[in-house]
Amino acid sequence: MTATSARPAQRRRPIDAPGAPSRAVKGVVLILLCAAVILPFVGIVSTSLADRAQVNASGGFVLFPTSVSLDSYRTIFAGGVVSRAMAVSVGVTVVGTAISLAVSTLLAYALSRQGSFGQRPMLMLVLFSLLFSPGLIPNYLVVKELGLLNSYWALILPTALSAFNVIVLRAFFMGIPAELTDSARIDGAGHLTIFARIVLPLSKAVLAVIGLFYAVGYWNAFFNALIYLNDSGMWPLQLVLRTYVINNTEMSATDLGSGVENLPPQPSIQMAILVVTIVPILIVYPFLQRHFAKGVLTGAVKG
Repeated sequence: MTATSARPAQRRRPIDAPGAPSRAVKGVVLILLCAAVILPFVGIVSTSLADRAQVNASGGFVLFPTSVSLDSYRTIFAGGVVSRAMAVSVGVTVVGTAISLAVSTLLAYALSRQGSFGQRPMLMLVLFSLLFSPGLIPNYLVVKELGLLNSYWALILPTALSAFNVIVLRAFFMGIPAELTDSARIDGAGHLTIFARIVLPLSKAVLAVIGLFYAVGYWNAFFNALIYLNDSGMWPLQLVLRTYVINNTEMSATDLGSGVENLPPQPSIQMAILVVTIVPILIVYPFLQRHFAKGVLTGAVKG
């Protein structure tokens, strides 16, 4: 063999795949994490459905009920404070989300059009509000001077516009091909026609995501109601949850609007309120989940 003979090519050693013990450890850790997330929710639902004997025997928390009772749900929906709060939360969420989407999309579309009147100063103002937010006292004084105290508008108007959502919408609108809007403008369409017939139909994904952001914000908000509403009959569901569940205030038959004095156990009533608070978002979320990657990431990357 000569010195110039080629050496045999060395094979690259394959990367060792994780062994069975490593996979087993990862599986156990994953199961424990899933159990830590799922079991508390299972306990909440189970306690709300358990009968009086099981709740009293378990000390107020039932993980797997042996018999099911709907007395807690019948009690909270008997027309008392929970029923009123549910109606308030649904109304505020629906109206607030509609107003927020309308204002945010119009502002974002105006900011996405190059050369529109006051575009750059308005964009700087939106970015400034994203970085610096007013304190509690200035917010309260503004709401008071506008005459919104003890009004449902105090739960909607102060949070009707989110600078972050406007920036996401603006970036998405800027990613729409200019040829579409230019051709419509040549055909005589105005800005509102282009916005309604071209831009909005192409933006269903991002609108669904932003609408869900606004809806979850309105549904979960309680602090504005705490400082702006003096009438407990106007409380939304989250403030009822904070008062009667988190602060562990006992609910009477008068509060629940029930003529029955022998109420279900307080833990069952509290867990039923928790379930009613959580379930609406859990129902809506799966229908909009497929839009998340397309709506948020496209709006964030482009522009």
